Amino acid sequence: MKFWPLHWSKIGWLAIALLYATLFLIILIRAYSGTLPPQIAQIPFYDKIGHVVLYGLAVYLGHRVLKRRRTRLLTLTLPLFPLIFGVFTVIEETAQSLSPNRTLDATDLIASFIGIGIGYWLAEKGR
Repeated sequence: MKFWPLHWSKIGWLAIALLYATLFLIILIRAYSGTLPPQIAQIPFYDKIGHVVLYGLAVYLGHRVLKRRRTRLLTLTLPLFPLIFGVFTVIEETAQSLSPNRTLDATDLIASFIGIGIGYWLAEKGR
């Protein structure tokens, strides 16, 4: 007997994505407020690794939750969530120049886009 219109696997991916979005938002707020734990600075290249991992997981989960939807942009067919998240990434990285605790960094942007590419590739590979 089916009590809920969504299958558990869809609810599971959505729940994981919402939990991860909450974690991502907390990390973002702490980065902007300068309250990230100082111990992470002991990890070599922690910032670049963090961008790749955090953005990769976000795109992987978002692309899965949106069922790998695509959208047309002029003559291109592009994956919807990676496109939206890519735009968010550029806006967020640019906004860092306005923060006293963050800096605009092209290598962070590159690391973020590498993470987006890896997350997209993993989500597509899992078909």
